Amino acid sequence: MTKTEMSRADVEAMIQAADGKLIDLHDKALSGLDLSGLDLRSVNLRTARLNNVNLRCADLSGANLEQAWLLKADLSGVKLADAKMFGITARDANLSGADLSRSMPIGDFKGADMSGASLVDLKDGADIKNQSMGLIRVVFTSVNLSGANLKGGNLGRSRLEYANLKEADLTGVVLMGSDLSGANLTGATVTGADFKNVDVSDARLIDLKGQFEAKDWAERVNIDRAVTQASD
Repeated sequence: MTKTEMSRADVEAMIQAADGKLIDLHDKALSGLDLSGLDLRSVNLRTARLNNVNLRCADLSGANLEQAWLLKADLSGVKLADAKMFGITARDANLSGADLSRSMPIGDFKGADMSGASLVDLKDGADIKNQSMGLIRVVFTSVNLSGANLKGGNLGRSRLEYANLKEADLTGVVLMGSDLSGANLTGATVTGADFKNVDVSDARLIDLKGQFEAKDWAERVNIDRAVTQASD
């Protein structure tokens, strides 16, 4: 079940043979491979097993990673703009400095490192109208998003408990109905961010930038339990 089906050389040969056409690696067992720096734009990796894989600085722009497994994978500096990641499992993965702009990573990223990542115009919001199997949402529980750029993203009804959002840019982000309990937003920019029905119990809302321009600021849940001043 865990045996790797291909080598890096095999993947490189596929890229060369494809001559610019789409590469199909769906359902492949590729865990543990070093695929760093490869040009895998628009590759089909749906349901692929990529646990502990090294994809550092690879280009997966427009890739299909739906229902793929990326446990503890190294995706630092990777390009994932416009990628499809519905149902992905990427717990404890390293996505520091990655570009996930306009992507749709609706899945489980618990414990992942997304520090300094670009998540501009993220399409993570749970769409109840289009879901027939319950509420599927992004799980950013205990994720490191410090210094990340989330401008204009949709994180509605997301799980962000204990997430590190220090100095993150949340300008215009939709957070409506999300769980930010225990999260650290110290120094974050929240101009135009939508906080309607956002659970902020035990969240650190200290030195926020643009707080008075945030939307539905008074509609937060458990306001009395939020931390708004730094302790001595």
